[in-house]
Amino acid sequence: MANSLETIFAGKLLDIKAIKLQPENPFTWASGWKSPFYCDNRKTLAYPDLRSFVKLELCRMILENFPEAEAVAGVATGAIAQGALVADSLNLPFSYVRSKPKDHGMTNLIEGEVKPGTKVVVVEDLISTGGSSLKAVEALRNAGCEVIGMVASYTYGFPVAEKAFADAGVKLITLTNYEAVLEVALKTGYITEAQIPMLNEWRANPSEWNPAVK
Repeated sequence: MANSLETIFAGKLLDIKAIKLQPENPFTWASGWKSPFYCDNRKTLAYPDLRSFVKLELCRMILENFPEAEAVAGVATGAIAQGALVADSLNLPFSYVRSKPKDHGMTNLIEGEVKPGTKVVVVEDLISTGGSSLKAVEALRNAGCEVIGMVASYTYGFPVAEKAFADAGVKLITLTNYEAVLEVALKTGYITEAQIPMLNEWRANPSEWNPAVK
């Protein structure tokens, strides 16, 4: 995996400290899962060179894998900015999908304009369980769009997510992943060999992992 896009981007995320490892004080995800590991790749927006890198690589992935795309949709809130940048670069219409309908005004679930029959590629920032990402896909399909695929900056690669995407018939392409981040983090000394068993234990069963219970 040396010098692949996955490891190059993983290194960039580590450089800006977007990867957090704190097994003693685990993070709690929206799903309720406890995790010793967190990837905040939205931090890339604060670094113009890295922001452009992500934008250009996501554009390249769309052009190579989904050249028939007629519109781009971002998943709120994490992928709104990057999705808009990608849509602008590709000169395609942009919309974004809320996690739930707005509670006032037009009560929209999808913001922007999507026309039935449009071939849409979804931009996401991070894939964990895949639940929120696939809810966005469902909303777009319910609006009559043809979702042809999804691109994202990062995926944990959990089997539950891979199965959910397969069941939903959504092709997912990502810039980097858990394995690449772990490889680079180990090489650069951000994590130690001694921490690998704990991380493997978490990744094997993330929904049940709890360091306080032994």
